[in-house]
Amino acid sequence: MTAEPQLVPHRDAGILARAAAARLITRLIDGQAARGEASVVLTGGGIGIALLRAVRTSPAVDAVDWSKVDIWWGDERFVAADSPDRNDRQAREALLEHIPVNPRRVFPMGHRAAQTAGGVAEGGYADPESAAAAYAALLAGRAAPGAVFPVFDVVLLGLGPEGHVASLFPNSPAIVATEPVVAVHDCPKPPPERVSLTLPTIQSAREVWVVVAGEEKAEAVAASFSGAGPIDVPATGAVGRERTLWLADRAAASRLPTRG
Repeated sequence: MTAEPQLVPHRDAGILARAAAARLITRLIDGQAARGEASVVLTGGGIGIALLRAVRTSPAVDAVDWSKVDIWWGDERFVAADSPDRNDRQAREALLEHIPVNPRRVFPMGHRAAQTAGGVAEGGYADPESAAAAYAALLAGRAAPGAVFPVFDVVLLGLGPEGHVASLFPNSPAIVATEPVVAVHDCPKPPPERVSLTLPTIQSAREVWVVVAGEEKAEAVAASFSGAGPIDVPATGAVGRERTLWLADRAAASRLPTRG
C-alpha cells in the first residue's frame, strides 16, 4: 500500500523551510517514541539544505536524540570527497556538524577515488557502480532479516524542473531499476555521474516528502498532479507507505488548479 500525495502549501520558501523543519523534528521524535530510534533520508538542493539549516536553528532541535537517528542520502554526485557539490558535505555544514549525531549512524554515499601521480586510485570508488553496490550493502546491513533496505521514517526529496527526484531523471533506465541503489550516467544536469536510491527503496519509507520551492518548479509540480507516470515524471513514483506530502511554496504550486 502507498499513500496518495497530499499538497501542503506555504506562503514562501523561508516559511516552507521552517515549517518542514518543525515537521521533521516532530516526526523523528514520534519515531523514537514508538521504536526507540528513527531514520531520515536527506536531500540536497537549495530548499533541502535550507530545511537542514532551519532544523539547526529550531528551538526544538534538542528534543530529538540525534545519537539514535540513522541518516542516509537519497542521491549523491559521484565526485571527489572534498567537492563542494557533494550533498553530504553541504548537509554536514548546514546541520550534521552542529548536532550530536552518532558517526556510525551517518551513511554518506561513496565518492570518486582520487588519482595519484602514478595513476593508482586511493580511497573512494573507481566508478559509480561500485559506490552503488557498497551503499546497497549498507542498507541491507540496517534492514530487518530478509529485507534489502530499512523502512525509513522520512525520505526527503527535492524536485527538478523536469520532474526528477533524487537522481532519477525522466526516461532514464534508473526509473525502472529494481535494485536498491543504482549508478546513473549521462545525467542531463551536471555532474553527469551519480548514485541514487531507486523508487522501490524510496517507496519503503513510512513517509515521503517532496519539498519544492520556486516558480521554475511550478510546471513540474503541476505535471506531477496531472496523472503522469514515473517514466515521464519520476516524482510521481515517490510515494510513502503511510503518507506522501508535497511541501511547496506558493510559487511552486502556482500552476495547480485553485481549490474552492
